[in-house]
Amino acid sequence: MPSGRSSDRQQRRRGDGSSSTRGNGARRRSEAQTTAKRSGTRPGAQSGSRPRSKTGSRSETAGAFKLSSTRRAALLALLLCAMALSVSVPLRTYLSQRGELAAQEQQRTELVQQVRELELRKAQLSDPERVEAEARSRLGYVRPGETPYIVDLPGRPATPPTAPEPEEDGAWYSDLWKSLTGN
Repeated sequence: MPSGRSSDRQQRRRGDGSSSTRGNGARRRSEAQTTAKRSGTRPGAQSGSRPRSKTGSRSETAGAFKLSSTRRAALLALLLCAMALSVSVPLRTYLSQRGELAAQEQQRTELVQQVRELELRKAQLSDPERVEAEARSRLGYVRPGETPYIVDLPGRPATPPTAPEPEEDGAWYSDLWKSLTGN
């Protein structure tokens, strides 16, 4: 081995690559770089091989935006989440309004029925005979010259209302508890 080459190796091992002690290998590398700049190829690339792509080991079928399949899946999931969130609020509003509408329709139906009953009652009370019958039964009115009779039926015992029992004076919290529980 020539002595120049072994000293180059020793300098490379030590990490000392000063320009004054450059060997033939460094000159060859710099010549290859200038040749590559002129021809438009990468230095160190063989003349017969294809140039490597910028993406490195990625395949050429990475899509229009050069995204990997994992990134495309994440982007698709993010897009689906955004669409679901944008649809969920109006959908929730629609469903709640539909429930309110059903409740309002039911209330409207009840009110229409009540109006019918009141109109029927108004028609009945427009008859003077019906008004007289209502006054006699509900209010106990009699015509002048008539004698009213009140009949007590034996089925109903006439019990006087019971007087409330005097309560014991207790603490305020026991009175409150009794009023809540009904004892």
